[in-house]
Amino acid sequence: MGAKRHPDTSLILGRNPVRELLERDPGRIEKVLLQRGTGGADIAAIRRLAAEADVQVQHVPAGHLQQLAGGLNHQGVVARAAALSYTDFDDLLQKVGASREDIRTRRPRILVLDGIQDPFNFGAILRSAAAFGAAGVVVPQRNMAPLNAAAMKASAGTAGRVPIARVTNLAEAIYQLKERGYWVAGADADGDTDIWEMDWERPLVIVLGSEGKGLRPRTLSECDYRLRIPIEAVAESLNVSVAAGILLCLAAKGQSNGAGRTGP
Repeated sequence: MGAKRHPDTSLILGRNPVRELLERDPGRIEKVLLQRGTGGADIAAIRRLAAEADVQVQHVPAGHLQQLAGGLNHQGVVARAAALSYTDFDDLLQKVGASREDIRTRRPRILVLDGIQDPFNFGAILRSAAAFGAAGVVVPQRNMAPLNAAAMKASAGTAGRVPIARVTNLAEAIYQLKERGYWVAGADADGDTDIWEMDWERPLVIVLGSEGKGLRPRTLSECDYRLRIPIEAVAESLNVSVAAGILLCLAAKGQSNGAGRTGP
């Protein structure tokens, strides 16, 4: 049996993700499909928002939505939408901090993902990035999970809230970030810096590797710090999306503590 095919990016699945998109960017939505007989306050809100945005709503049999969703949980709601576009890397750099002084003052956090393979992990990481105020996410063009319906579902509608840039050379992108004044911290199970010893009050790039192999050697070589998350031996390891949430939370606290400072 082959691997399960995940639906493409043009499908948004679930009540919360569809409602979020109707509230934030209804122009992307071509049509909302509701399962016949589905009701409740959240469905009523989706109908209202669609009507306000002049988005077509169509009632369809449950089997039709199940086929579109490819086995994913759709909660009786699917939206057809234009694909979420990626941000140009140079534009992202300028938007986050136009100068080294600006970066020193604002202390932004950027997340770099080195070959995440699972769309669900990708989406969950994007949700944490949005929750903890990451300024942007950078991913490689190759060997990276697609930003498809599974990822959008796992992000709970937050994927479009953080700009995502795709680059051909991840190590070169990290080097450019360092040149602009960012410190780079890579998650590494064998790292030499404990997360509790890390100075989080600085402009930071947090780098996470693939689920199985972690960071590639070339990517790891660009990191100023190799961060280790201390865990009990019985757990062995953490899911990459959980690790992302921990690191982003600590980085957000560091930015808050360092607000207004201009020194390193």
